[in-house]
Amino acid sequence: MPTLGTCAGLIMLSTVIDDPAPGQQSLGVLDVSVGRNAFGSQVDSAQVHLPWLTPSGEEVVIDTAFIRAPIVTRAGEGVQVVAHHEGKIVGVRAGNIIGISFHPEVTGDTTVHEELLSLIR
Repeated sequence: MPTLGTCAGLIMLSTVIDDPAPGQQSLGVLDVSVGRNAFGSQVDSAQVHLPWLTPSGEEVVIDTAFIRAPIVTRAGEGVQVVAHHEGKIVGVRAGNIIGISFHPEVTGDTTVHEELLSLIR
C-alpha cells in the first residue's frame, strides 16, 4: 500500500527509534533508524528550501517546514535517500513508502504529495 510518513509518521514507520519516548513503538515497515526532535524544539521551527530526488532521478527544489523534526540516522538496504538538510537525512523512499522529516503541507508545496498520488494510480 502506498504510504507517506510525515514527521511523526516517519517515526511510526521506522524499524528503530534511537531515542524513544517511554512506551513509544513503531510499525517497523521502513528499514530506517530515526532520532526524534533533531532540529530543536518548537521555537526552532523553520521553513527551508531543499533538494528532492524524484523517482526519475531529477533533482528539484521543494519548499518545506521543519517542526520538531526527526532525522534518519540509518537507511537500510533498499532504502533510497532522497533529501538532506544540514548534512542529515530528511527524506527516504523504499518501494511504495515515502518517509520525510518535514511538513510540505504547511508551505503548500505539493511535490511529495504528487509523488504519493503517482504511487496510488
